[in-house]
Amino acid sequence: MTPAARLQAAIEILDEVIASARDDGPPADVIVTRYFKTRRYAGSGDRRAVRELVFRAIRRSAERPDSGRAAIVGLARDDPQLPPLFGQVRGPAAIAEGEEGSPAAAVPSWLEPEISPLIDRSEWPALLERAPLDLRVNVARADRDALIGQFPGAQPTRVSPWGLRLPPDSRVDQHPAYADGLVEVQDEGSQLVALACEPREGERILDLCAGGGGKALALAAAAAGAQILATDTNRSRLSKLPPRAAKAGARIESRLLDMPRELEGLADWADSADLVLVDAPCSGSGTWRRNPEGRWRLSPERLERMVQLQSRLLDIGAAMVRPGGRLVYAVCSILTREGEAQAADFLSRRSSWVAQETAIHAGRLTGVGRLLVPGQDGTDGFFVARLARPC
Repeated sequence: MTPAARLQAAIEILDEVIASARDDGPPADVIVTRYFKTRRYAGSGDRRAVRELVFRAIRRSAERPDSGRAAIVGLARDDPQLPPLFGQVRGPAAIAEGEEGSPAAAVPSWLEPEISPLIDRSEWPALLERAPLDLRVNVARADRDALIGQFPGAQPTRVSPWGLRLPPDSRVDQHPAYADGLVEVQDEGSQLVALACEPREGERILDLCAGGGGKALALAAAAAGAQILATDTNRSRLSKLPPRAAKAGARIESRLLDMPRELEGLADWADSADLVLVDAPCSGSGTWRRNPEGRWRLSPERLERMVQLQSRLLDIGAAMVRPGGRLVYAVCSILTREGEAQAADFLSRRSSWVAQETAIHAGRLTGVGRLLVPGQDGTDGFFVARLARPC
């Protein structure tokens, strides 16, 4: 493919990504892969170059562009190497006079008031920087110091005692330690959420929104003798946990719940859990550096639905906590409504519950919790709060 043809391919892919973001379809990664499956003539260099163009354009545009061409024309305004490719054979049509393309921004304008005031505007660009690859060592079966030399360029994570940080383009899926369940891919921020739970041997632990089970696996590694139940209402996501648990040698029970009858499905756990983790569905604003088109999928209506769901899940989680037990609430979000305000609202509805300091020494105090952000902490954005039920 010529450079001009690569640019045209990026436009075509971006048209699909924009439509998919609007209609809640598959993510950009899937669309890129699918595009090249039917274009065998494209070599690895072509695929890599087109993918880079696509994601540069996505990161640049906070608002969903009108079209893939608008996204690429906007990108060309910042990159002097791109405008000459317009109008070439197999490339996009020449840029018309006055055609500006999509504007550059880190945060959608409607979402700016929702960003935590603790995050200065100068930190916003870091929300879109390429993320490193973090691994969590399965401490039930391996030692971090013994593994670090097996991964080129690896360094210990800043705060998590379980983590290794690798360069962004590292591949570990074929590494023996990964195949043997000695490491899992997990951002340090996600590891710190599990660390904030302080799981203990013999405890009954409920991971209410387990998804694929990353945090449940971290809890099982840290407290191998705990009884852990991982639940979710998404069958596809939860089905990924049993094989991951088997590979890691972790004892985790999984249970599919039926929305909105979660309380019925958890009747045997009511008032009996030592620890409940509510890692709630959210805007995903803390993971924009990994999923930048998430900004294009979010809307005021969708955010409001998320906030209402988080509140309901907190109430479900609280009903499972025994007297003297604790609930850890987490969201991969940097929005006040999903973090500090959500925890404060929970405590206002339960005056006897109290907030506890988390066991992590990172992030910034905000309300009763801590906020982790890429610019300061080098992690994905997370809010985490630890709430305790009185005896």
